[in-house]
Amino acid sequence: MQRFTVSLDDDLAELFDQYLHRFSYNNRSEAIRDLMRKRLETDELDHSSDGHSIGTITYVFNHKERELATRLARIQHQNHDLLISTLQVHLDHDNCLETLVIRGPTGALRAFSETLIAKPGIRHGQIYLLPVVFEVASHNHSSLSASREPHQHVHAHPTT
Repeated sequence: MQRFTVSLDDDLAELFDQYLHRFSYNNRSEAIRDLMRKRLETDELDHSSDGHSIGTITYVFNHKERELATRLARIQHQNHDLLISTLQVHLDHDNCLETLVIRGPTGALRAFSETLIAKPGIRHGQIYLLPVVFEVASHNHSSLSASREPHQHVHAHPTT
């Protein structure tokens, strides 16, 4: 582990201490590490479509808008290999919030998101991606079930 010193003016230090309290950090180092990880992940995603990510696409839409729900479902089916799960919440009589859990090549996830969010009738669309490294693992989770045989499955490890 490496140590370094950061100097802050009093106003910024006070704002940072309020941030620590609001998010229940035990110390400044924990908060700085989290902020750095988030910024480095964002920078990596902003400057690269290489690699793989896991994340969400969230948007609001009016389900009464002509054919919109059908068009959204068609796009989701065309990208079924990227889509893990869908959650739809009915906000009122007309509007739904939909969140898609996605996984795959970062560039493909961005393209999928842009295709959905750009549709007329979509409001408040946003994508959140976390860069990951996929690893095929072969082992037995004996603590979960003694009777299970070893099997292969995929683990997704955050890159930072």
